[in-house]
Amino acid sequence: MRINARLDDRYENNFIEVQQQTGKTRTEILKEALDHYFLAEQAQAEQDALANNRKIVELIGGIAEGPEDASVNHKKYIMDYLNEKYPDH
Repeated sequence: MRINARLDDRYENNFIEVQQQTGKTRTEILKEALDHYFLAEQAQAEQDALANNRKIVELIGGIAEGPEDASVNHKKYIMDYLNEKYPDH
C-alpha cells in the first residue's frame, strides 16, 4: 500500500529528526509508529477487560466487603437492612 500524507512543519521536522537519529527509512519509521499505536491500543483494551473482569468477580465472587457470616445469616442481615430503611413498617 502506498500512503501519501501531508505533515505540518512540526511533524515534518520530528520525522526528519527521527530519520537522522535512527538511520531508518520513512517506511520503517511509519511501520514502527503503527506497531506502537496498535500495541498501545491492545494494551489498553486488555487493561479495560481486566478491570471489567475484576468488577464481575467482586460482584459474584465474594470479594466485596461485608460480614463474614453473611452466607449463613443472610436473612437476618436483610431484615436488619429493611428495618433500618423502613422503620415504620
